[in-house]
Amino acid sequence: MKIIIIANRLPVKIERTDTGFSIERSEGGLATGLGSLETEAEKYWVGWPGIHTDDETEREQITQKLHELNFHPVFLSDEQISNYYEGYSNSTIWPLCHYFFSFIEYKADYWNAYREVNALFSREALPFIENDDIVWVQDYQLMLLPKMIRDSKPATSIGYFHHIPFPSYELFRVLPEREEVLEGLLGADLIGFHTHDYMRHFISAIYRVLNLNCNLDEITLKERIVHVDAFPMGINYEQYHEAPALPAVREKSAMLREKLADKQVILSVDRLDYSKGILHRLDGYAQFLENNPEYHEQVSLAMIVVPSRDNVEMYAELKAKIDQAIGEINGRYARLGWSPIFYFYRSFSFEELIAMYDIADIALVTPLRDGMNLVAKEYLAAKRDQPGVLILSEMAGAAIELQDALIINPNDKDEIEKAILQALTMPVEEKRERMTAMQKRIASRTVKRWANDFVKELRSIKGQNREILQKVVGKRQLTQIKSAYDEAASRLILLDYDGTLSPFVRKPEDAVPSEQLLELITRMSADKRNKVVINSGRNHQILDKWFAGLPLDFAAEHGIFYKDDGVWHRNIMEEIVWDEEILDIIQHTIDKTPRSHLEQKNAALVWHYRNVDVWLAELRAQQLVNALIGPCARLNLQIVPGNKIVEIKPPDYNKGSEVIRRLEKDAYDFVLAIGDDTTDEDMFRALPPDGISIKVGSFSPAAKYRIPLQSSVIPFLSKLIQQ
Repeated sequence: MKIIIIANRLPVKIERTDTGFSIERSEGGLATGLGSLETEAEKYWVGWPGIHTDDETEREQITQKLHELNFHPVFLSDEQISNYYEGYSNSTIWPLCHYFFSFIEYKADYWNAYREVNALFSREALPFIENDDIVWVQDYQLMLLPKMIRDSKPATSIGYFHHIPFPSYELFRVLPEREEVLEGLLGADLIGFHTHDYMRHFISAIYRVLNLNCNLDEITLKERIVHVDAFPMGINYEQYHEAPALPAVREKSAMLREKLADKQVILSVDRLDYSKGILHRLDGYAQFLENNPEYHEQVSLAMIVVPSRDNVEMYAELKAKIDQAIGEINGRYARLGWSPIFYFYRSFSFEELIAMYDIADIALVTPLRDGMNLVAKEYLAAKRDQPGVLILSEMAGAAIELQDALIINPNDKDEIEKAILQALTMPVEEKRERMTAMQKRIASRTVKRWANDFVKELRSIKGQNREILQKVVGKRQLTQIKSAYDEAASRLILLDYDGTLSPFVRKPEDAVPSEQLLELITRMSADKRNKVVINSGRNHQILDKWFAGLPLDFAAEHGIFYKDDGVWHRNIMEEIVWDEEILDIIQHTIDKTPRSHLEQKNAALVWHYRNVDVWLAELRAQQLVNALIGPCARLNLQIVPGNKIVEIKPPDYNKGSEVIRRLEKDAYDFVLAIGDDTTDEDMFRALPPDGISIKVGSFSPAAKYRIPLQSSVIPFLSKLIQQ
């Protein structure tokens, strides 16, 4: 088994030399986490090497050197880098996911390049991917890749992690390629996000864009279940916690302390990007200086901005605005020997950064949107036993974990000013208490744990999906079932109707049986060894109407009515008069839920919400069940949530009770039950040990077999009875 990590960029630095190329591993957070996976499996990386060359000889030289490290390069042309990376990835997806709607650029060339490059990554990886391997795809640049790999390697275990925020459905829906992007991601078995908020947004998009069934954190596909979960990414805590004791760091820390004398330091560290809230932060700091003159010459802001994409006009303009804002603040407030802001527009070495963390009294981390933000965690780890205060944006994923930080709205200058003042005046003991609590949390939630938790869950899911796949009725399973069918002398065949024999339709009254179904039922019933029963929640009048003239038995309204040898019987003799309170509750729900309606049967009430928006339907269904619990308990009625329905009925009869009645009445050596709903599981559980239960659609542990699609049920039955 191998673990194959596919990311936009390989964790290497490649430089041209007089003799060819030098290659050095680069140890970022992702590379550290994935390198620390607790496994004996070989690890391979696939990604762009970070250098452009069209020369085939040079490409071969680089490839050969990288293969020695188990790295597989994907070479990109200048045009592909421009349209795939700078274009679709960073000018379309990045602003979309960070809620900067007005910054989104749509170009056909961007999307075409994105698909093309994802296919390049697929072609590079596929030759050495085997069925028992684990493939882990990283981030938004490669959202089409999981499906591409799945199409060629259906048995491979595939994971995907989204390192940036996933936007709400209302924003995501503006993406023209939204369906293809989501379908690409669903090629994975496990899709990970930093927080449950992003996870919730993703599942909401799946509901609404692809109209797929989701059960909590599971998305049901034809042949497998995709799991969605939150895995908050951590840091190499030990590395950052121990780093301030390094001689090189101690030397730099001492130099900085001497230079700053007794000034308190507020530290800000960001990559140049509009999502980081740098201008908002400067506005808040300027307001603090204006309103709190007693802190002049007492506090300085050390602002580190790491260059990024400053050749792009939007980023160049952002840098110019930052330069201007810092110049204005320093120009207005600076005094001899004191600068309100120390501004560094460059990358810092690890030792330099740790030294800044070490001497900083306050970390000001205020992104407008951020998937996680590891700077906050690095600062906490590097403080060791020193007091320090973290001011953190509520829009950073890290805010969910770091509740002992001073959490602020990064758009609110007043909150930024208030938080700075609170941090400066906070008692040392409170600083230590907050710091210790946060350090304890991030010390256990490291990048190593993040990587291992993800792979562990991915392995577990592979086992679950293998079990699901084994239950799917294929050639082998059909042969086994047909063999038992052919050998039997007396057969009981129980068939649900809606979602099993007939597809779901917008209006329940339109679900009339097809000519193909009627012909099939006629042939099945013609065999004297078969007792064919349609075991449905439908009322008995509509079943009689739709199957008039056929020698069928029925169970209607979940066993309250049944038909034997052409005669209808009723298990509950008295007429049910529905309580006005229950009717009023349901009507109130209908009034507040567009496209829902009530079906009143002889012995049941059914609220239908198949055509309702998924989020609203789930809300109203839960509200309805909660409201009905009291009156239904008083009247001894059962509330049965089903497939896009909530049903109220007497509790003594269900689809399972009808199975028991028939098994007690006659002896059968072949019993088959097929259904798609939770109500059909009562039928499955009532079967004898050698009975055959088949769930249509989603996986059910109560069923022995599964037919993923309703459209496959009639072909299955046709093959079953074929002579």
